[in-house]
Amino acid sequence: MTTHTGAATLRHRPPDPVDLDLVLPAFVRGSGDPTSHVGRDGWWFAWTTPQGPVTLHLQDEGGEVVASAWGDGAAWMLGRVPDLVGGRDDPSGFVPHHDLVARGWPRMSRWRVPANGLVAQMLVCSVLEQRVTGKEAFSSQRQLVRRFGSPAPGPGEELRLVCPPSAAEWARIPSWAWLRAGVDGARSRVVVRAMQVAGRLDECADLPLDRAHARLRSLPGVGEWTAAEVAQRALGDADSPSFGDYHVAKDVTLALDGQVGDDARMAKLLQPYAGQRYRAQRIVTATAGHRPRRGPRRSLPTHLPTRF
Repeated sequence: MTTHTGAATLRHRPPDPVDLDLVLPAFVRGSGDPTSHVGRDGWWFAWTTPQGPVTLHLQDEGGEVVASAWGDGAAWMLGRVPDLVGGRDDPSGFVPHHDLVARGWPRMSRWRVPANGLVAQMLVCSVLEQRVTGKEAFSSQRQLVRRFGSPAPGPGEELRLVCPPSAAEWARIPSWAWLRAGVDGARSRVVVRAMQVAGRLDECADLPLDRAHARLRSLPGVGEWTAAEVAQRALGDADSPSFGDYHVAKDVTLALDGQVGDDARMAKLLQPYAGQRYRAQRIVTATAGHRPRRGPRRSLPTHLPTRF
């Protein structure tokens, strides 16, 4: 690790080719996401680590990942870069069991399940996405981060990136601010309770996956889907398919056997990929795309405290 122009820098060559443009979109929370930016010069993220805020820049130089970081969380984040670009994910032994998966595997063989280690932060994002459309969730996240976060350090501020609130700051957001951002009390209470044990949550990054899932799901309001969304980004878990998602089971079952099915049907279709079921899910959705979506619309909560 070296330091230049105010940045701490790490160069990392993964043992097998990795496509950052396949791996890193998992961390982009919709258009206008204040915590991310992608340009010709690579990928930028503004995150809040256990050691403080960080601006992280990632780019591929001939198969080598070059990571630069600014801020109090720079050293912590650079230490996670190998895992962030898939170092915990081992696709060896993956065998396609469906023609569609076989067609998509050559391209997706350069995709890896990331593990950025920011368990508590990824949990907040996933809770905000419970029971609402992605558009609604991304709007809520954008409003809350811009209002209660902090400008990203270094060049991140020039890009207008904003680091999310720390765990303590998430826990202090008043109820009316959650509601104004479109987050109902059921979800905001999950976030507040979780942030009170954020340190224990972040420890999950270094636990065996079964214990990490158990700790996540011990929190009230965190079920299988929410834990899987965290595991897919913070833990590098290739075997956490998105059971409970409004669309995924329908997309996967339609693509693999021509009929729209439920979670039980998706579980049966993915069973041959045990150990790498999330990888199979991602290959299917990346190859077949999504069926037309006509989900029910949901009204956002707008009731705010009355002033007298």
